[in-house]
Amino acid sequence: MKRLFSILAMAGLFVLSTNTVSAKANAVVSNLSSSMATVAVMLQDDAAAESTKGFTQVLKEQFIQGGAGFMGIVLLCLILGLAVAIERIIYLNMASTNTAKLKQQVEDALSSGGVEAAKEICRNTKGPVASIYYQGLDRADESIESAEKAVIAYGGVQMGQLEKNVSWLSLFIAIAPMLGFMGTVIGMIQAFQKISAVGNLSASLIAGDIQVALLTTVFGLITAIILQIFYNYIIAKIDSIVNDMEDSSITLIDMLVDHKK
Repeated sequence: MKRLFSILAMAGLFVLSTNTVSAKANAVVSNLSSSMATVAVMLQDDAAAESTKGFTQVLKEQFIQGGAGFMGIVLLCLILGLAVAIERIIYLNMASTNTAKLKQQVEDALSSGGVEAAKEICRNTKGPVASIYYQGLDRADESIESAEKAVIAYGGVQMGQLEKNVSWLSLFIAIAPMLGFMGTVIGMIQAFQKISAVGNLSASLIAGDIQVALLTTVFGLITAIILQIFYNYIIAKIDSIVNDMEDSSITLIDMLVDHKK
């Protein structure tokens, strides 16, 4: 009988200990599951935050990662180039005139009021074409040849004014990608120096230097592309104004010849 009670007591203790271990195991599994769920939620939040970043924020972060040395110089080239481009665009737009309307006004003034009336029209009109007309009319009393020489000479002066500072813009277009390539070369040199110092090739060891090298090249090319667009527009605008100047010069000489008759 005593043996029976002993067996029952040992069975009860075994059951209780089994239940306790199971409860602890279940608690550990539950805690681990909740921790994994929390980590997954945090990773999802980070991914969502990364995807909601705007283009400006991403560009700013990439610029900072590229390093302040070469990236700052490339940014300076972009700022100075844009300043020159905007100044030239404003000047060229102000220099553009309605040449057909100006020709008609000068011709009517020559017919009705003579050279002085035509000069007054040119004096009140902005732009290089009007200035060339004024210089030619100012020499009209001397001879047609003098008027023609004055028109040609002053046309060269006006072309110089139109092309002012454009060479600086072409310099920034050329130097920006060169600076980017220089940053790339320096970054690769630093990466190979680290490889030779450590003695083994590790992606994490040289990833930063390679990233800096590639970012400087990218920003240098972006700067050159932006400035090249403005440069082509400015050159096209200058060519258009110069063509109007040449055509107007020929027309002015013809009007003066007809007026002398």
